[in-house]
Amino acid sequence: MIEGEDDYRDSGLEFPADFVLGSATAAYQVEGAVREDGRGVSIWDTFSHTQGRILNGDTGDIADDHYHRLESDLDLMARLGLESYRFSIAWPRIQPAGSGAINERGVDFYARLVDGLLARGIRPIATLYHWDLPQALEDAGGWPNRDTASRFAEYASHVGNILGDRVSVWTTLNEPWCSAHLGYGSGVHAPGISNDLAALRAAHHLNLGHGLALQELRRAVTKPDAEYSVTLNFHVLRGEHETSPEAIRRIDAVGNRIFTGPMLRGAYPEDLFEDTASITDWSFVKATDLANISQPLDFLGVNYYSTNTVKMRDAAPATADDSRDPAITGSTWPGSRDVEFLDQPGPYTAMGWNIAPDGLEELLVSLHEQFPKLPLMITENGAAFDDVEIDGEVHDRDRIDYLRRHFTAAHRAMARGVDLRGYLVWSFLDNFEWNLGYAKRFGLVRVNYESLERTIKDSGRWFSELIATRRIPAPRGSER
Repeated sequence: MIEGEDDYRDSGLEFPADFVLGSATAAYQVEGAVREDGRGVSIWDTFSHTQGRILNGDTGDIADDHYHRLESDLDLMARLGLESYRFSIAWPRIQPAGSGAINERGVDFYARLVDGLLARGIRPIATLYHWDLPQALEDAGGWPNRDTASRFAEYASHVGNILGDRVSVWTTLNEPWCSAHLGYGSGVHAPGISNDLAALRAAHHLNLGHGLALQELRRAVTKPDAEYSVTLNFHVLRGEHETSPEAIRRIDAVGNRIFTGPMLRGAYPEDLFEDTASITDWSFVKATDLANISQPLDFLGVNYYSTNTVKMRDAAPATADDSRDPAITGSTWPGSRDVEFLDQPGPYTAMGWNIAPDGLEELLVSLHEQFPKLPLMITENGAAFDDVEIDGEVHDRDRIDYLRRHFTAAHRAMARGVDLRGYLVWSFLDNFEWNLGYAKRFGLVRVNYESLERTIKDSGRWFSELIATRRIPAPRGSER
């Protein structure tokens, strides 16, 4: 897209009254209190305390201290006017060892969270799993181990019984691609394993856990209007090289269709099996698995941040790994080492991700065309920038511009017939950004990590105006 030709900086576009506008966080990124009230150890506790894994040696031990500041944070959500809040439940708070007895003090925290949201007129969206697997289950094999899917279903049943009379929207998994391919493939995320076969096994057992958990939720939840979903991070792929179509196909298979295939079509794509034949014969997929995975959804959660440009490598990279068994050599893209990711034109966020609102429109339209009967919700979109704080105010016009352009993209997709039900901005608070520690800030609200004081940023006020008026605000002088 040529800047200025169509920059997606529309204003005044109006969203329907029933379009859900809110924000999101994840348990390990905000809660802190990792050793309190019976919480067990998670893989991210272990990973963040392993030297060299996290930038600056940061951990989520305290994070935003949301666990102790729950009431004031709920009041802050109400000040912003959030209509919905997507949070994740820390599995180790509910079942410290990943199975067995329920920790009542952990249950109490989430009951207070949900009740506090409802009292303020904010709809809770509960995510069962946002990457914090109990360490005891990892010690038993983690997601590459089939039994973890069964334990996840058991956990889902407990949570459904506990909160199923109040929570109306349930999400099983957040971004299973990250859990499988970053956690067990490249190893840059917890638990830090680098093994292609483990990554593919983990992907399948995450799929299976999703399907089994949905069945348990539907049995346990008593709220009659409850909705059920899963959240996937989609890779929007581009390329103009003559080999780009093949590269796009390969990354689409292992990055997108490895989840949408079994979840939404009831089958893995055949080309994925062909691409990964040197790694596995997929014999870990059992006869009844696909029927269990392919459960009906009320909507599909869509996470989007940027695009990728790819082509096939001119020649296989010469590395010390060439002689190793491909089944035990880890990568982010199992079976697709011969795909090259190219630099993309800016502008960029502080994460180094390109800003491409047209990619969001393209993704939403594509998903609607692939799955025309399935409603969509943007469950994460936002940006990290180096915010400017002056006299206690946080002026983040780059984030406002980013959000304006992506809300415009969402509105345009709706105008093209996409059944889009809502948009949740990532994130409510600045927080622990996984292997990057506290170096990157995504929040609508700034957190001073020394005092833990909260400050609503200009972008938070901008979003509040959008929520109140249902319209994309016109830019002020400082935002042009």
